Amino acid sequence: MQRELFNRIKDAVEAHEQYFVQRRNETGKLGLSYLQKITAAFRMLAYGITGDLTDEYIRIGESMAIKSMKKFVKAIIHIFGKEYLRRPNKNDITRLLAKAEQRGVPGMLGSIDCMHWVWKNCPT
Repeated sequence: MQRELFNRIKDAVEAHEQYFVQRRNETGKLGLSYLQKITAAFRMLAYGITGDLTDEYIRIGESMAIKSMKKFVKAIIHIFGKEYLRRPNKNDITRLLAKAEQRGVPGMLGSIDCMHWVWKNCPT
């Protein structure tokens, strides 16, 4: 993921959900940073890992990782849902098909994994 995209998502989520703002606890010790919480959520969603696997890499516990992911997903749906999490309209379809044509995959819409294509040079 490009840094600009990550920062755009991070800034939007942090502004929307106070859970991701780093705070001090009652003893004055800093809690988990927004970076730990958001990175845990991204890794769980991107790689399909469980919350307990975030501990070694990000230093965040399983329950906090799961809570972070749930709050992250709710924030993403609220912030970006109307723009990105919708069915494409005619203009979107026309633009996507034109972009696919430019990239050499005409008619490519609706298949992320290309499983419906017949690959003549693929052994299996």
